Amino acid sequence: MVIDSNFYMSLALNEAWRYQGLTYPNPAVGALVLDRNGQILSIAAHKEANCAHAELLAVKEALLKLNPTLIFPKDPNRLHKFIIDNHNNLLKDSTIFVTLEPCNHQGKTPPCSKLLSSIKPKRVYIGSLEKNNIASGGAEYLKKEGIEVVSGVLKKECDLLIEPFLSWREGHFSFIKVAMSANGVLDGGVISSKESRELVHALRDKITTLAIGGNSVRIDRPTLDARMIYGRAPEVFIYSRQKEFDKNIALFGVKNRKVTISSNWDEFKSSNFGMIEAGVNLFNNCPSFTKWLLLFKSSKFKIGKTIQATKDYKLVWQGRNSEDSFGWYVKE
Repeated sequence: MVIDSNFYMSLALNEAWRYQGLTYPNPAVGALVLDRNGQILSIAAHKEANCAHAELLAVKEALLKLNPTLIFPKDPNRLHKFIIDNHNNLLKDSTIFVTLEPCNHQGKTPPCSKLLSSIKPKRVYIGSLEKNNIASGGAEYLKKEGIEVVSGVLKKECDLLIEPFLSWREGHFSFIKVAMSANGVLDGGVISSKESRELVHALRDKITTLAIGGNSVRIDRPTLDARMIYGRAPEVFIYSRQKEFDKNIALFGVKNRKVTISSNWDEFKSSNFGMIEAGVNLFNNCPSFTKWLLLFKSSKFKIGKTIQATKDYKLVWQGRNSEDSFGWYVKE
């Protein structure tokens, strides 16, 4: 049986991109399981820090497909132990794809290398190797357990997936968030769908600091919280040369929030994980150190200011919800 390793790794990558940023401070990771005959059993991704890793979720879903009577615990530590004790060799000689080398240490969740070795797959394909000395070593551990390991599958694409993680681990990662109508309008009230706005609120719940332009604050008078998902409100950085604002604007009334008003982006860069919610003016004045863009595109037309400045960005992943398309871009 010939395995198209690039194809299956691309499926794992696609799933992982759906949770980019939401896994902070962990990396976005995807995993896929094939049975011994090469049929896809599961595709899964790490969704949130302190929750199950991609490998654990993919193995769980694969076992559930093979034995629907299994009742799995929700806690990732208990789930890890349950699978090791109850897999009954259902996944023996399976094939595993994972975008990042399985972790090889006990953190808030157990090592994925131990989990994978316990189910006795025939082969494990890995995209990126783990660069953190604490978590690395999963590939070598699997080899010592007699499992064939193939590293570097779609390495360039897998390395790009974890670039945000490597950046915030080193001190700072930020991206620009833009909502655009079908005809390129960025300003003038709500543009994207409810599902898109819920995703933005989920990202607000994870970031350290949200940046916004002074004109947008004065005109839109936003709250800039994460109320749509009942999440936490981030600190706010207002990019403005004018320091005076009406303190009755909702964003100033959020409890325990730090609001910084400055025209110096260095203050924004001091945060670990930042998002710039940009209209046309702010988009054209974003800092050079921010090279990532999350673009939501509505299917509806709108009257207002348009943007023509996305030509320097390359699309790296695109998804959609019921109404909008959205994608991650990186500046070339």
